[in-house]
Amino acid sequence: MTKLILSGCNGRMGQTITRLCADRDDLDIVAGIDPLGSNPGSPYPVFATPAECSVPAQALVDFSASAALGALLAYGLERKLPLVLASTGYDDTQLAQIADAAKVIPVFRSANLSVGVNLLLELTRRAAQVLGEDFDVEIVERHHNKKLDAPSGTALMLANAAKEGLPFTPQFVYDRHSVRQQRDHTEIGISAVRGGSIVGDHEVIFAGEQEVVELHHHAASREVFARGALRAAAFMATVDKPGLYSMSDLLATI
Repeated sequence: MTKLILSGCNGRMGQTITRLCADRDDLDIVAGIDPLGSNPGSPYPVFATPAECSVPAQALVDFSASAALGALLAYGLERKLPLVLASTGYDDTQLAQIADAAKVIPVFRSANLSVGVNLLLELTRRAAQVLGEDFDVEIVERHHNKKLDAPSGTALMLANAAKEGLPFTPQFVYDRHSVRQQRDHTEIGISAVRGGSIVGDHEVIFAGEQEVVELHHHAASREVFARGALRAAAFMATVDKPGLYSMSDLLATI
């Protein structure tokens, strides 16, 4: 039985992961971390900060917020504990901190743990290789009204996947309202929609002369990401070498 610590356990994703993990016989959440502390009826002890948690575990899964990163990295480094970082909104400094930590401990980072989304990344990269010379690329992402970061981490992953396939270096454009000018072909437009309870929609549009190709992923439930997080945790519990791991590494084992 692989023992896990769940950071962000009181959030919607944390609660979903807790519920799904209870149905598995290979994983067990032995402690949670959340600034709000324990909920009534929580099946495991909950600590307000990582430093307060001394429960032994084989991996830590984080679905909290980017602001929690520093304390989680320090905790993982101190305990030599593999980390699964599923939060989004990291800035360049934080990404550098993650890379530094991965030189010492195993760190799994993905802005989206859905298998379908990671297939979409590969399709986007390939479509950009085939269509990029003659087609404009636009990305539209939609999420619920409580999501803090925009654009989503997944939208940026898709933009970078398209960038890898294009025959030129594109410029990411997030806002067009302030500039009245014709769209440049070397742009990748990224638009964010926030509303209601949308779990997550991502659309990549390749718009050419007289034809449009669209790639679309729709997440109907947070369970998609929770199942991916648990799969990543089980994978990381078997990793003993430091490094920065991703869904590509996980999918290669399937």
